[in-house]
Amino acid sequence: MDFGIFNIMQQRDPAKSAKQVFNEAVEQTIEAERMGFSRFWYAEHHFSNYSLCPSPLMMAAHMAGSTKKIRLGTAVVVAPLYNPARLLAEIGMVDILSNGRLDLGIGMGYQQYEFDRFCSTLDNVREFTGEMLELIHMGLTQQVFEYNGKHIKFPRSSINCRPLQTPTPPMWYAGADPSHLAWIARHGHTLFTTGLLGGVSRMKKTRENFEQIAAKEGKPARMAVTRLAFVTKNKKDADHYIDCALYQQRLAVSLKTRREKVANNYIVQEFPYDDEPSIENIRRNLPVGDVDTCIEKMVRIVRELDPVHIAIQPQVGDMDHKKALGSMELWASEVMPAVLRETGHAAKAA
Repeated sequence: MDFGIFNIMQQRDPAKSAKQVFNEAVEQTIEAERMGFSRFWYAEHHFSNYSLCPSPLMMAAHMAGSTKKIRLGTAVVVAPLYNPARLLAEIGMVDILSNGRLDLGIGMGYQQYEFDRFCSTLDNVREFTGEMLELIHMGLTQQVFEYNGKHIKFPRSSINCRPLQTPTPPMWYAGADPSHLAWIARHGHTLFTTGLLGGVSRMKKTRENFEQIAAKEGKPARMAVTRLAFVTKNKKDADHYIDCALYQQRLAVSLKTRREKVANNYIVQEFPYDDEPSIENIRRNLPVGDVDTCIEKMVRIVRELDPVHIAIQPQVGDMDHKKALGSMELWASEVMPAVLRETGHAAKAA
């Protein structure tokens, strides 16, 4: 098991430029490598301030030239928004440019607000994503291939920039569709899940469901976790991070339920949603606070979920970049070693 960083590249403050948001993600990636994190993950969203990153593959390609060891991941490529031919070629290109350091996260998407602007719909995303998973595997593992699905028709073809990693770059699936879960288990890939603002029990149910599906395939259930997490010695900073975490979830819910209110062209407004957790519940659930608190909560995650990877999200909303870097440093120097040691993963990490 190892730890990584996820940066959603959010813009809570409209006065903060896109250039500054991107520059901070670049610096965090470079610093994450120096600190010893194994992976850095980039989001994909469109036409709103929920995330300014429209292309995690482009971010990974850019960061390949500024890093040497850290793996670069997409969290996630929204498969139904892609032309399959272009996606296949770009996967191969990014893996080559990164010298085989690409981790390919795939998902279906959930924001109709985005799909509308791609002249698309969420109606067939499960079927299309399932076909895309099959096509990616086929295209990357076979020298010559063709595909004849319900939604994707692909003539006899061959990728001219094949990835360095074989048989494919590691694939990470974010979603809950049973047929997709069976497919990733069958091929030895990883389920990427998040507890959002909830506790470990929600993720444990996801783990148990995946284990049942993987068992039917005769395979182990490989699971990874992305978690809103922030370690700090400053209580005010912890309180602000929790406020930022709630802000992110409010935007996500409004975009998912088509209740978004947009101002200043693309800034999604924040407002409470039904059954919203209280600040105290969020504080109890998330690994946010001092070193001991974060160690205790993260150890529970590791022991109950047995993940192969945990990606923490130290910057969300309008959390200050320097404070996010400070949290990353504290996580790497104090939290991460203690968690690995207490859960018996220290030797493996070394």
